[in-house]
Amino acid sequence: MSRDNVRRKRSRARDRQMARKRKQAEQMASIEEPVVAHERVVTAARVYDGSTPSLATRASLALQDAVWYARTHPLVWKASGGVLILLFAFLYLTPAISGRILPNVSAAGIPLGGMTVEEAETVLLDAWVNEMQIELTDGERTWLVSPVELGLRLDAHGTADAANGFKLSAIPFGTSVEPVVEVDLDRAQSYLLDLADEASFPAVNAGYEWDGDTLIGVPGRTGRVLDVADTVDVLLNDPAEIANRGRLLLQMDALQPQTFDPSPYLEQAREFVSQGLVLNGYDPFKDEFVTWTADENTLSSWLEAGVDGLTFRRETFLPFLQEQNLALSNVNEQRFLEPSETLEKMQQALNTMQNEVDLRIRYRASTYTVEAGDTAFGIGRKTGVPVFLIQEANPGLDLNILSPGDVLNLPSRDVMAPLDPVPNKRIIVDLPNQRLEAYENGEVVFHWQISSGIASAPTSPGIYQILSHEEVAYGSSFSLCDEAGCGQWEMEYFMGLYEVTPGLMNGFHGAVGLPDGTYLGGNQVGRPYTFGCVMSRKDQAELLYNWADEGTIVEIISHEFAPESTIGQNAFSQPV
Repeated sequence: MSRDNVRRKRSRARDRQMARKRKQAEQMASIEEPVVAHERVVTAARVYDGSTPSLATRASLALQDAVWYARTHPLVWKASGGVLILLFAFLYLTPAISGRILPNVSAAGIPLGGMTVEEAETVLLDAWVNEMQIELTDGERTWLVSPVELGLRLDAHGTADAANGFKLSAIPFGTSVEPVVEVDLDRAQSYLLDLADEASFPAVNAGYEWDGDTLIGVPGRTGRVLDVADTVDVLLNDPAEIANRGRLLLQMDALQPQTFDPSPYLEQAREFVSQGLVLNGYDPFKDEFVTWTADENTLSSWLEAGVDGLTFRRETFLPFLQEQNLALSNVNEQRFLEPSETLEKMQQALNTMQNEVDLRIRYRASTYTVEAGDTAFGIGRKTGVPVFLIQEANPGLDLNILSPGDVLNLPSRDVMAPLDPVPNKRIIVDLPNQRLEAYENGEVVFHWQISSGIASAPTSPGIYQILSHEEVAYGSSFSLCDEAGCGQWEMEYFMGLYEVTPGLMNGFHGAVGLPDGTYLGGNQVGRPYTFGCVMSRKDQAELLYNWADEGTIVEIISHEFAPESTIGQNAFSQPV
C-alpha cells in the first residue's frame, strides 16, 4: 500500500470519528434542555378590585379562554368543526331532502326559507296583495302603490317553485329569487294615466309678484309631464326586476315655458296693477249687476309675460273665476261666467290699460217637466222659448204627444239674446195692457200704446233683444193669399226680435201698408192687430228705431210669463 493511500484512509477515519462525537454531543444537549410548557399570552393585566365583572367582560374572558384552549388542544377544535358540519348538514341538507325551501331564500324581499312550495305560494300571494308596495319616483318625488294597482300579476306558484329550485347554490349566504311577474297592460296604463294628472305640472311663464312695496319680475320655470307610453315600456321590459327592487323610475318629459324673462313688460305690469281692476258682471235677463274687485296682490298673480306681450295667467285666474261661478250658481244654478269669453274681455282691458271690465253672466241649458194640460205652444209661452227651439233641443220627440212627467230639454236662454247686451237700456212690452215703455239708466224715456199679435198669431212673451234694423221690411201671411197669389205688406222702421221659425222674424215696426193701399188695423193701436210683431204708430216707431241699439234687451211680459227684472215688475204692476 502506498504512503498516500494510507494517509487518505486515516483522514477519512478521523472525519467519521469527529462526526460521531458531534452527534453524541447534540443528543446529550437535547436531553439536558428543560421542557417549557405552553403558556397563555396575557395582553393586559387586570387588577381585581373586589367588584363583580360585567356580563360582557365575563363573556369576553370566557371566549378568550375557549380560543386558547382550542389552540393548545387540537382535538377540541377538530371536534368543534365536526359539530359545525353536522349543524350545517341539519340546517341545509334536511330541508333539501324534505322538499322544503332552503334557509335564507327570499323572493321580492319576502322570506321563504323552510316552507313548502304550497306554503310559500300562500305567503307570496298574501304579501303581494296586502303588504308589498312599489315606489314610483321621478327622481325628486315618490308615490307608493301596490303591485296589483300598478297592473303587476304575480305567478306565486312559479315563484315558489323557483325558490325551491335553489339547493347548494344558496349556501351559505342565501339568495333572492326573482319573482315571476306578468303585466296587465290595460290596468297599468289606466293607473299611470290617472297618476299623470298628479305627477305632471306645467311650465310657468315669467310672471310678477310683490316684494314689499315693489313689483318685481319672476323668471319662468320649466314643467314636467309623465310620459305614460315610455313608462309602460319600462314596466314591460323587466317587471320582475321592478317588483324585486320595489321601485319604478317614471319617465318624465321636460316642458319649456314660452318666456323666461319678465323684464320687457315689468313697467306695463306695474302701471296696470297699481290702478286695480273692477269686474262688472251683468245678467241681461234679471237686469242685475254683480261686481268683483281685484287688489294689487291678486291682480299681480294673474299676470304673466307672454310671447307677444303682457297677458293673463289662466292657472291663477281660473280658480278665482270658479269661485265666482259657484256664488252665482248658489242664486241660480244656471248662471255662470264663461271662461274664454271672460279672459278675452279682460285681455282687451289689459291691452288698453282700462281698470274696468264688463262681463256677461250667461245661462246654462235647462229642463222643463211637463204638467197636466201642457202643450208645446203653452210651454213655449211659459218659458219664453219659441217652440221651434224647444223642438231643436229635443230631436225625435213629437211635441204633439206630451204626458205629465215628461222632461223636455230647453236651450240656454242666451240663444234668445245672442248679442252683447246694452246694460243701460231696456224696453218693456206689456201684452195684457198693450203698452210699451223704454228705459235708459233706470228712467222712463218714452211710453205709448202698441198692437201685438192676434190670437191666431200671437206675440211670444219672453226676454229677447234688438237684433237688426231695417227702415223698410216686407212680410206676408196666408190671409193675403188668393187665386192671384200672395201679396206683401210693407213695414216701416223694423227691428228684429226673435225668430218664429228659422228665417221668419218677429219684431218692432211702425205702420203696416197692405197691398190694397190701406193700413193694418186702420193705423190704430191699443189692441192686437198684427201677425206676431209689436206695432207702434209711425212717429213713435221711428223714435224707438233711432234710440234702441242692437243688443238692447226687450222684456215681453204676459200672464204666462212674469217679469223678471225690477223695471219689468214695476211696469207690469202700474195701472193703465
